[in-house]
Amino acid sequence: MKKLYILLVLLLGMTQMTSVRAAEADSVRISLMTCSPGSEIYALFGHTAIRVEVPSRKIDWVYNYGMFSFNTPNFILRFVTGETDYQLGIIPYPYFEAEYAGRGSYVVQQELNLLPDEKARLVEILETNYLPENRTYRYNYFYDNCTTRARDKIEESIRGKVVYPVARDAATFRQIVHRFTDGHAWDEFGIDLCLGAEADRAIDTRAQMFAPFVMMDEAEGAVIRSADGSERRLVKSTVRVVDPEPLQPEKGFPLSPIACSLLVLALTLVLSWMEWKKGARLWLFDAVLFAFQGLAGCIVAFLFFFSLHPTVGSNWLLAILNPIPLVYLPWMIYKSVKGRKDLYHVGNAVVLTLFIVFWWLIPQKITLVIVPLALSLLVRSVTRLLVTSKKA
Repeated sequence: MKKLYILLVLLLGMTQMTSVRAAEADSVRISLMTCSPGSEIYALFGHTAIRVEVPSRKIDWVYNYGMFSFNTPNFILRFVTGETDYQLGIIPYPYFEAEYAGRGSYVVQQELNLLPDEKARLVEILETNYLPENRTYRYNYFYDNCTTRARDKIEESIRGKVVYPVARDAATFRQIVHRFTDGHAWDEFGIDLCLGAEADRAIDTRAQMFAPFVMMDEAEGAVIRSADGSERRLVKSTVRVVDPEPLQPEKGFPLSPIACSLLVLALTLVLSWMEWKKGARLWLFDAVLFAFQGLAGCIVAFLFFFSLHPTVGSNWLLAILNPIPLVYLPWMIYKSVKGRKDLYHVGNAVVLTLFIVFWWLIPQKITLVIVPLALSLLVRSVTRLLVTSKKA
């Protein structure tokens, strides 16, 4: 029933909106809306939308370029491969406000300092974008998302050029992502596993505006420079229109990724010492450890070779996280049970040693969580070589 009501409101309002012209646009208010992060991984970075208010017609809509549906066929596969389609959606402002208030997110409204004809032009652009043949676009988190779309449409409507502040420090995609994953260690670890060296190159201010709160800060200090050289501020006023009590975050896994990584290393050292001193057979432990290496490697390799995301095809972690251990695992277990020398561990030890020694030279920021895990794999390969040589 709620969806039907929204649909009727939109259908009624659409006939009214198409007749908004520059002559009456002076009373129209158009604002950039920035929403604080939520707890879900897809909401960790906040959100951007455009609010259009036409008081004379009782229109108050929010244009949202971040609409998607988990029910889309093969959504997870398409998201991983970088083939996710998002849509421009429209929702009455009261529902937009209720949604973010309900999840404990605040919303900042920046009313844009647009001229009447610029407001009319922006409304026309948004209407055209909302046509069924135009509303869907190929989403890219860093280069084409809900924030960059809103920015581009606003700039497209303006007579003149939007000039943003130039004092922002150089940053990388990964550094900006880390600002918003602070306090979400496991989400940050998963993202770091997927991002490659391209995410660590320095990007300019415009590229940094893929993040909603960077865009909000830049808009606050931006000016519109006309052809005659005159300037006016892009933002007329700023106010927090939704300010709920933050929700208490749900308790996640009590141990951080680095703590788990160090525990795995400690357990590996103890068990490897027992194998060396007392001849204990650790084929089951090896099966679990190398299976996890191979499974993580399947994800990294799939993204590296098949995903269209621009920052995952340069991932140096592929050197140690790839499917080879998973494929070779049956032979590894067989040789371990039989106590036979396994040349796989020679190659594995060489690769891991090179990675650990030179990881700080790799043109990619490798999360420290990986180092204890790599050491654990190295210890197991070296121990297996030493044990089989001792028996020989």
